[in-house]
Amino acid sequence: MESKWISHNGVRLFSESFGTPNDPPILLIMGAMASAVWWAEDFCCQMAALGRYVIRYDHRDTGRSTSYESGHIHYSVEDLADDAFCVLNGYGIQSAHLVGMSLGGFLAQLMTLKRPQRVKSLTLIASEPLAETDPTIPGIDPSVLEYHAKASELDWANREAVIEYQIGAWRLISGSAHPFDESAIRELAGADFDRTPNLMTTFNHALLQGGEKWFNRLHEIAVPTLVIHGTEDCVLPYAHSLVLQAEIQDAVLLPLPGTGHELHRVDWSVILEAIEKHTVSQQEIT
Repeated sequence: MESKWISHNGVRLFSESFGTPNDPPILLIMGAMASAVWWAEDFCCQMAALGRYVIRYDHRDTGRSTSYESGHIHYSVEDLADDAFCVLNGYGIQSAHLVGMSLGGFLAQLMTLKRPQRVKSLTLIASEPLAETDPTIPGIDPSVLEYHAKASELDWANREAVIEYQIGAWRLISGSAHPFDESAIRELAGADFDRTPNLMTTFNHALLQGGEKWFNRLHEIAVPTLVIHGTEDCVLPYAHSLVLQAEIQDAVLLPLPGTGHELHRVDWSVILEAIEKHTVSQQEIT
């Protein structure tokens, strides 16, 4: 694993790469309020071992990247999408396969509409459509909102307290297909705490706005698209994946039965195999 700082317009983004730069590039885009460590290092290494050059990075207000005062947001959804392009620029990559989870998938859709020539393919994990809110699709489970409403009561300088809070949050959004992997979440939460100067700034993502001019244009996406979604996702329910499959031409849907809003280790082999096949270049086929 190699690390790299990328700077643009006064913003510093921290990134890490796995594998060989000559292999097909995959940019991993994590969801809201989560640094790149939530793309587990083992997951990235396994993806790289399939012959892919894998890059993960910290969004603004997460990890080691530029952060702002808690409760004040200084950027939009489009700015975060532009950050991702700047990460690619920092590695000298003209076009890449995008793999986004949750908000990361939302950003990947926007990136594809904005600069389609820079996107080889899309993989959308536990994501939602880049569109106006559909009242017919279930929203986030109220229990998740209630849990995070208590965040202000936590001592965010207390490592153990923060780790326990994170474990509770991830337990709440996990599915029933696999036993909750508390040890893995404990390890990742600890790494996230150690990586992030002030974890309270991650909640700035809850204030995100923008991207409206790209709404309801999914039919314009022409790159190969893979949709991966847990059937027990209580943050972005499974119905979102059905909309993505219907709206994006030739999109392929891979359901994960009983999986929640998570990247559970037991699902890695299925996810990685699907992404490997999805990102095979025409040169490899011939």
